[in-house]
Amino acid sequence: MAFFSDITRGIYEDNPVLKQALGLCPTLAVSSSVSNGIGMGLAATFVLVCSNVLIAMIRKMVPDKIRIPIYIVVIATFVTIIDLAMAGFVPDLYKRLGIFVPLIVVNCIILGRAEAFAGKNTVWASFKDGIGMGLGFTFALLVISTIREIIGNGTFLGIPLFGAGFEPVMFFALAPGAFVTIGFILAFVTWLDHRKGAK
Repeated sequence: MAFFSDITRGIYEDNPVLKQALGLCPTLAVSSSVSNGIGMGLAATFVLVCSNVLIAMIRKMVPDKIRIPIYIVVIATFVTIIDLAMAGFVPDLYKRLGIFVPLIVVNCIILGRAEAFAGKNTVWASFKDGIGMGLGFTFALLVISTIREIIGNGTFLGIPLFGAGFEPVMFFALAPGAFVTIGFILAFVTWLDHRKGAK
């Protein structure tokens, strides 16, 4: 039971995007479609889980003064793996995500979890944290990209949802629409928390 509670904590209670407002740059940039959001979320989850586990394994051997550069090298290794894998196996998605796949290296969620959690905890705990935070990031991308794709394009995963008379609100497919969407979602999540706290 503790395994699932550790994972679900990252999905809502400590969601990196919806609660901590981390990783907003890739969230805003790639959430114009659901396929982009899922692809970025899974890529970041892979890097997060693998880097968390490896950093937890070597944490006692890493000198404190150079831990951040070492963490970045570890993260960059797994980003290179996922970058090459996506380029080889899902080239269309890779082209759509563009520079944001290599930029996973500097994603503050991943480096933040390495510094705040994996560098201080066991391999198993770091593995669970990586899965939870990765799924939380993917969940946030899924919610934001679903809203933006439906309103901005009238589709879900590229499948038209409405008749020929539907006029999409192109604003939501563009960058300003991403800011508005995430603003409303953050406001809704905050309202839910206040309401829960009042009870």
